[in-house]
Amino acid sequence: MKTLKDCNKACKVKVIKLHAPTDLKQRLISFGIMKEALIEVLEHSPAKSTVEVKVGKMRIALRAQEAELIEVEKI
Repeated sequence: MKTLKDCNKACKVKVIKLHAPTDLKQRLISFGIMKEALIEVLEHSPAKSTVEVKVGKMRIALRAQEAELIEVEKI
């Protein structure tokens, strides 16, 4: 299983499944991160504690623990 945390900079992926608890899942969905969504990884923080992604026209910074709960496949 590949997660969003495993992706390198400039990687484009499609969301397969969210493994997050209900409250976090609702928050991710409100940002447009849901099944079949296309995401581009823009940047990792130096300590890899956050991942900056682009969903549609929105840029979002996710904690590494949150990115680990998003199963993706490369496109």
